[in-house]
Amino acid sequence: MQLGGPPMAKTTLITRRQILAGLGSAAMLQYSPLFAADENKMRGALMILSTPYTNEGSVDYEDLANEVAFCAKCGVQGVVWPQNSSEQRYLSDEERIKGFETIAKANRGTGMALVFGVQADDTDGMLRYAAAAEALNPDGMIAIPPTTAVSLGDVRQYYRALCEITDKPVFVQTSGGPDIELTIEFLVDLATELPQCGYIKEEYGRVHERMLALQGYQPDPIRSVFGATLGRGWLYEMRIGTDGVMTGGAMYADVYAKLWDLYQAGDRDALRDCYSKLLLIQNLDNLIPGVRLWVMQNRGIFKTTQSRRGDYNFSQQQIEEIEYRLDGLKPYMIS
Repeated sequence: MQLGGPPMAKTTLITRRQILAGLGSAAMLQYSPLFAADENKMRGALMILSTPYTNEGSVDYEDLANEVAFCAKCGVQGVVWPQNSSEQRYLSDEERIKGFETIAKANRGTGMALVFGVQADDTDGMLRYAAAAEALNPDGMIAIPPTTAVSLGDVRQYYRALCEITDKPVFVQTSGGPDIELTIEFLVDLATELPQCGYIKEEYGRVHERMLALQGYQPDPIRSVFGATLGRGWLYEMRIGTDGVMTGGAMYADVYAKLWDLYQAGDRDALRDCYSKLLLIQNLDNLIPGVRLWVMQNRGIFKTTQSRRGDYNFSQQQIEEIEYRLDGLKPYMIS
């Protein structure tokens, strides 16, 4: 969610009281043993899924399920949807909920953690998504702070409301909402009050300094600290002890899975080489718009390169450059 971006697709607003009444006693959730530090399963590469579209511009739910299957084949630890890289602000209420259902079905039996994005511009909108997500029993949720918040108190109330819906891990994203810094002190205090919120997707300001500061509060109340931004800082973040990366880039899910495996195995040379090759093709994101969708189509995950952000066309010269850089990654990719 980005300030100055398109308004989030209109949601049918219902109140917090209506949501909780609909859930009944299940809404009054207790502290779950899931949050015990030795049971934390939120680690590794969690891929934010892209949203595929048909040539007519409708969400392609078949390809969305294919993307989940591809990520499972690649061996990543989890999938997340929808977030900014999923074009969440361009999705309607109905598309998001049908997407939840499609992904939940496709993810059954894969062993991957499933995290649903339930953010909205205000608490009522978020609660609608959270109730729909909770009914599908994901492993966790993520909620970007609401753009309508004007204080840390407003942000706290937003997460308090979410934690009345779910006792599962809730990732708190530190950027993308209002122009308010979620300070380290605030995050620690929030996680102390709401154990679900001990999972941080850190993207604000001097990111690595903040990550190191948060690690000082692990494993309780902070349970996981994740990086983002396509994993462009992930090599360093792994080496300073963060728990994983949550990022768009599912077209390279096998590469992210390999990076985590190489780190776990202590293979420093291969880790550095694989990471360097990934950065090489990521460099094209600003040079050839839509390159990631081209890779999605080229690898047989999506049928089209359609996007609601704009139309993408690729010259032969651009395709040759993409293929040249992609060749370097092939030793780390599944066939």
